[in-house]
Amino acid sequence: MLIERQFSYYLMQKLFLSIILFLSPLIIFAQDTKGDQILGQWLNEEKDEKIELYKTGDRYFGKLIWSAKLMSSDGEISKKDNNNADPKLRSRELIDATILNNFAFLNGIWDQGTFYDSKSGKTYSCIIRKKSKKLEIRSFVGIPLFGKSTYWERLE
Repeated sequence: MLIERQFSYYLMQKLFLSIILFLSPLIIFAQDTKGDQILGQWLNEEKDEKIELYKTGDRYFGKLIWSAKLMSSDGEISKKDNNNADPKLRSRELIDATILNNFAFLNGIWDQGTFYDSKSGKTYSCIIRKKSKKLEIRSFVGIPLFGKSTYWERLE
């Protein structure tokens, strides 16, 4: 009787451990998938810029990949980041410039990141929320309450 109980206890431990080992990757994968739903190409609200959102490690970034106003008047030279507050960055080309930086996916939103507005040359704190088929990009100084939202559409 004692041997049967010990054997039964041993089987229960093995079963429990097997279930935990089986479900752990699924839980981890499910978390990544939820955060990764913003990956891909997006069109800004004015429809004059395309931004590609990508992931490095566990952080999310976005780079400018196209703009209607990206080329100089000759149509061949990419515009520089002339409005940047950092004089060292004013000579960089705007194409492929990272404008969304270092977002973490926390509690259903992408937070702790910054948004660089190449038109004004200013960098703002930012949060990103998925709203149906659009992204709400909320940039702000201080607290989100006093910020501005723009809505981006996914490019298929």
